Amino acid sequence: HGVKGGLIAGILFVLPSLFILIALTWVYLEYGNTQIVAGVLYGVKPAVTSIVLFAAYRIGLRALKNNALRAMALLAFIAIFFFHIPFPLIVIGAGALGFIGSKVAPQYFTGKLHVSEEYASYGPAIIDDNTPLPSYAKFSWARLIAFVVVGVGMGVAALAALNFNFGWDNPLTQMGVFFTKAALVTFGGAYAVLPYVHQGGVDQFQWLTTTQMIDGLALGETTPGPLIMVVTFVGFVGGWTKELFGPEMLPLAGIVAACVVTFFTFLPSFLFIFIGGPAIEATRGDLHFTAPLLGITAAVVGVIINLAVFFAYHVLWPTGFEGNFDWISLLIGVVAFIALFKFKIDIVKVILGCALLGWALSIAGVS
Repeated sequence: HGVKGGLIAGILFVLPSLFILIALTWVYLEYGNTQIVAGVLYGVKPAVTSIVLFAAYRIGLRALKNNALRAMALLAFIAIFFFHIPFPLIVIGAGALGFIGSKVAPQYFTGKLHVSEEYASYGPAIIDDNTPLPSYAKFSWARLIAFVVVGVGMGVAALAALNFNFGWDNPLTQMGVFFTKAALVTFGGAYAVLPYVHQGGVDQFQWLTTTQMIDGLALGETTPGPLIMVVTFVGFVGGWTKELFGPEMLPLAGIVAACVVTFFTFLPSFLFIFIGGPAIEATRGDLHFTAPLLGITAAVVGVIINLAVFFAYHVLWPTGFEGNFDWISLLIGVVAFIALFKFKIDIVKVILGCALLGWALSIAGVS
């Protein structure tokens, strides 16, 4: 259905999650210290750690088809875990290595980027591999330029409005700039970009704490829509924490910040789809384009493993290595991983089960 269909589908995909996460984040900030909410989060956080690890396993199973790609995943993990190299640089480096690899050893950088046959569905489709492309799905330089002008214009206009009304150093303007950059490197989805969001939101701007970041991912896993919507949580907490409109208007500050973050995160995504869709169709199977993406996908596996290790540390040692090890959280995490890996239980059911377990443990005074 062309641009109109893309806009309708994309907006309606995002809006329910936006409203739900705004409501849940408000409840979290108002009542997060109550027994029931704290208990639920206690059970969910180990489950989320297992979900992230399981995601790395699933992506790695499909993407790491040879030792060269496995080595790239390992290098990416070392780069971000030990040397704290920013995620955008890892993406650029992985893409460059993939391109070089296609020249030096092309046999290691060939393959399909989409889902493997065991996950594929061969049901009928309006447009499939053998259907002539409609005009709007064909690559056009004129259409590309038009999309860039409109998309970049919208982003610049929105940033200019924030700068004019609040100033360049205001958290709202900073959020607009930062999440635009985050959106430009969302290769691999939410799990891959979350370490970068953590670097900015927690370490650089202090919009929220590490514990709140993990809680946000737990909430994001329990809501419908894309997991990247966790950025809505980050924005809401940041607006609330920074008291953008004063201590008497914390919910309003959170709502405005959440909407700003969501807008700047998804504007580049829409632009990528409208530009990239026809470009991908035009370059399908071209090694010059697929090899860098294969390299990036391999690196993303290492980045996601880093995220799992990061979460595991904060969940299992909530007060740091000098504190006590949380054996109950470890047990919950192991049970969650077995449920996902061995019994193929749906993620939502695993989260709900762990949430109920955490709530029961809090009632029993164990957690």
